[in-house]
Amino acid sequence: MSVRKSVLETKTNTELEEYIKKGNRFVPEASLYAFEILKTRGRVFTEEEAQSILLLVDNKNKASEVIIHPNHTKAAQLMYISAALGIINMILSPDILSNFFGIFIAFLVLAIIVAMGYLVSKGYDWMKYVLLIFMIFGLITLPIMIINITQNPIITVVNIIQTILQIYALMLLFKIPNN
Repeated sequence: MSVRKSVLETKTNTELEEYIKKGNRFVPEASLYAFEILKTRGRVFTEEEAQSILLLVDNKNKASEVIIHPNHTKAAQLMYISAALGIINMILSPDILSNFFGIFIAFLVLAIIVAMGYLVSKGYDWMKYVLLIFMIFGLITLPIMIINITQNPIITVVNIIQTILQIYALMLLFKIPNN
């Protein structure tokens, strides 16, 4: 729920004092705005009132902090490395760059990998399930990749390294304890 400061500015000092009382029913953001407005209007606060407002500010800052597990960071880095290998793979594969559709699909897949890496780096736990689903679909193509080793050995090795990196990223994400 958001609070508009302009709405609170129309209230009287008596009404605003209700916002800063202990145990009020208002959201902390409204209490902070009321405190600021009363302060600009010249109200002098007791030490207890000032401490309670500082506590509100501190609690608001703690609530907005997002603690990201180190495994999220490591997994995101692995996803970015996998995307970089995908770019190398795209350059080495003449079939991909020969038509518009191949280029479009290659960039779409790279964008998805980078987006998943970004969301993982922000600490979204549900991304491990999305990555798992993509990994299952990707593992279906593994036999085709192995057969392709005789025709394009470098591309196949890059694909296998990408798969290993993504599996390791997935393992890191599933090792994160639930809060």
